[in-house]
Amino acid sequence: MSEQVSGVVQTLHPLIRRLLAPNPSPFTYKGTQTYIIGQGEVAVIDPGPDDPDHVAAILKAVEGERVAAIVCTHTHRDHSPASRALKEATGAPIVGCPPLALADEGPRSDAAFDTAYAPDRVLADGETIAGPGWTLEAVATPGHTSNHLCFALGEAGALFTGDHVMGWSTSVVAPPDGDMAAYMASLDKLMRRDDRIYYPAHGDGVEQPQRFVRHLAGHRKSRENQILKLLGDGPQTIPDMVARMYVGLDSRLVGAAGRSVQAHLLDLESRDLVWRDGDHWLIVS
Repeated sequence: MSEQVSGVVQTLHPLIRRLLAPNPSPFTYKGTQTYIIGQGEVAVIDPGPDDPDHVAAILKAVEGERVAAIVCTHTHRDHSPASRALKEATGAPIVGCPPLALADEGPRSDAAFDTAYAPDRVLADGETIAGPGWTLEAVATPGHTSNHLCFALGEAGALFTGDHVMGWSTSVVAPPDGDMAAYMASLDKLMRRDDRIYYPAHGDGVEQPQRFVRHLAGHRKSRENQILKLLGDGPQTIPDMVARMYVGLDSRLVGAAGRSVQAHLLDLESRDLVWRDGDHWLIVS
């Protein structure tokens, strides 16, 4: 696909335009991708971070059109905060995922979440919103977050996958809200679909989606096997395992890697394959 520049609209399909937010990072790749669906009367998927320049770029892209819905896949701060400024400018309702209420797991548990997100309509799995020539169907895909939704555009054979399936990296699954068992079940759910292409919030489109999802599931299974092998050598802490599993990892991503290992361990614990003793994890013999 052609190189993206923030603030510049790309047409991917007669019903699909894409706009890159100026928020690159080790977690967002080149930035969050906002999608505009339809012509004349449109939906905006994942309006992005609280960035006035990006909101202005969205408004310029839809100038002369009616925004019928502002659609959010989940409530991380690089996805949903711009929904409020966009609603104020257009009057369009905010629809999609439910607000996320986290258990109290410490001061950083909600650091990545948009706690001010306030949808006008929450979509359940299978529910739809529509405009002239387009229909978006919600596909519940918990795992990356418990409130994550993908959106299927049947007229284009496309699935907008948010952060559940990304085009440049595997999704971060970070407890307490991220859940590895739910994430794997959601991958399996996508495997049973027949979408032609995925459009993720980060990275290029995925043109062989079923093959790509098999790769993601295989990667997670490989990580699980790595963990079991390490625990077979004796008790391990999460930092011990990260150091051995992620050799050469960017130091900015060490914390996220630890949360991913924790997600695997919690899943394995729920299946009675591992147990913990304080900070150490042990294999069930």
